[in-house]
Amino acid sequence: MSDYKESKDNPLHKEYGIWNNTRYIIRKMAQYKPSVLFLMIIGLVAGSILSYFWGIFGKYVIDIIQNYDGVAGEHELIKLILIAGGIAVVLSFCSTLSGSKSWYRWIYIRSNMINERIAKVLDLKYELLEKPDVLDVAERANQATGGNYNGVEGMMRLMTDLGQSGLTVVVTFVAVTVLDPRLIIALVVLTVVQYLYFRHIIKVDKREVWDKLSGSWRSQHYMERITQDFDFAKDIRLFHLSDFLTQKFNTLNAFFIERNDYHHKLWLRYNFVTAAAGIAIKVLVYAVLFVSVLKKDMSVGNFTMFLSFSLAFSGALINFLQRFGDYKKASLETDDFRSFIDLETVEDEKDCIPLPDTDSYEFEFVDVSYKYLKSEKDALSHLNLKIGAGEKIAVVGLNGAGKTTMIKLLLRLYDPTSGYITLNGTDIRKFRRADYYKLFAPVFQNVEIFAFLMSENIAMQRKDQLDFEKADRAAREAGLEERLASLVKGLETPLTKIVEDDGVDLSGGEKQKLALAKALYKGAKIVVLDEPTSALDAIAEQTLYERFDEMIGNKSAVYISHRLASTRFCDRIAMFEDGQLVECDSHEKLMALNGKYANMFNVQAQYYREHPEGVENGGDENA
Repeated sequence: MSDYKESKDNPLHKEYGIWNNTRYIIRKMAQYKPSVLFLMIIGLVAGSILSYFWGIFGKYVIDIIQNYDGVAGEHELIKLILIAGGIAVVLSFCSTLSGSKSWYRWIYIRSNMINERIAKVLDLKYELLEKPDVLDVAERANQATGGNYNGVEGMMRLMTDLGQSGLTVVVTFVAVTVLDPRLIIALVVLTVVQYLYFRHIIKVDKREVWDKLSGSWRSQHYMERITQDFDFAKDIRLFHLSDFLTQKFNTLNAFFIERNDYHHKLWLRYNFVTAAAGIAIKVLVYAVLFVSVLKKDMSVGNFTMFLSFSLAFSGALINFLQRFGDYKKASLETDDFRSFIDLETVEDEKDCIPLPDTDSYEFEFVDVSYKYLKSEKDALSHLNLKIGAGEKIAVVGLNGAGKTTMIKLLLRLYDPTSGYITLNGTDIRKFRRADYYKLFAPVFQNVEIFAFLMSENIAMQRKDQLDFEKADRAAREAGLEERLASLVKGLETPLTKIVEDDGVDLSGGEKQKLALAKALYKGAKIVVLDEPTSALDAIAEQTLYERFDEMIGNKSAVYISHRLASTRFCDRIAMFEDGQLVECDSHEKLMALNGKYANMFNVQAQYYREHPEGVENGGDENA
């Protein structure tokens, strides 16, 4: 067990309390595997009885032997042994059955709670995933479903232990009180002293060992990763880093060994203290029992029974106290899980209306501003822009100009801080997000490859649901012909080596072509390309843009590119600077205006022209 401190500085963190969490976990068990509740009850009852059962059995055996009267006594003894043996078999069977059938039910329940957490993540609005408080509470919810004696599964496991110890304490408390109330006081004092020392060792161990090792764990994991990561292999070999990294490892390991030695010494001291406390408890118990035999004429049978009750009481009490500390820790971690699951999000999809039933879509930004969390100024400020049906518009500007923010607002990954966006004259917040998303085929600069088949990455559907011919056509139109020809399995090739040993890794350019194929396969009404060709050279980028422009036909398209020569074919070009739209018109008119767009274009164009002196204003240069 270790101390656990919740993040009270996170405004999303809630404290539910240990009893509320207990009821919550019981409801989850009843929801996903109600049979586990019955198994836990019979397990804790059987385990409790077994802790003092043989003491009761011994009493009656001794009583029969002391009052032995020949054949009748033998019959009575045999009868008792058979009855006690039968009861012991049933109790042992129940205890074993509970233990062997409960653990995987706890895992099953935890797995379903993991599904709840994942479903919550997938349902969160995109912009929430960029907020530190949300990310923090999501990560803590992930840790709370880690298994074993932590978090939600820890509460289930410890519930049985606490129930068994608590039941034993209650039953044996009555018996020991009957024997001598002073013994109860002495046993409680010794047990509490033992528990307090246990808590002291826990705190010292955490402070001096685990807290000091926390940074070293990260260092060790980092060292293990870079020595096995293919991306670092070239530098390690070409710069002869083997000895250097080995020394780093040795230094880390020396610190680990030193702290582990200290850890074992701490617990060795604790073992000596518990052994001494155990001896003291037994001395007290035997002393009280001997006095009872001498002065109260206690029978040998009662001596055996009360000895069993007394030792069971002290053992159950120390176990209860220790386990309760673990249970409280697991409850605090369950607070983290529930804080995330109960995360309140603004309901913005009430009274939604269907999307317009048309092939013509027009968007308009009306005085739209957006400010990121904790930012001092707007990332996008008072934007007014109309994107006509079937229009192709390029969005350009320096890094940080507001281009990507504008695209995320258009896609409704963000909602405006102020102002609004309309689709055919209707505020886009009137439509369900899921319906609205279907309008777009986006291609982003950072292409994430899933460890699925190539065909599944293109279609974003399972193999048995996708249109294979359509996926193949989209891949070839996006420029993946050569790569497909080199693959034995073609579109059936698994991507990345994370899941499949025969998976393949794509280059940066191939990843972006795959993203274009994904957009082509989806075939949505509006295409959005957010610098998807950054991994290509300038000539390849322009060729791909022109080719893609032909493929999308009369569909609306929004292009973001840091190379202005690639977007001259667009109907209009929107120039952003410092979060504001500063120019918007056709390439020719903007060049004639000789403003900020023309200046940026000419600066870039000099790198692409073969004969820059023969081109006026860059209007007819070949990129």
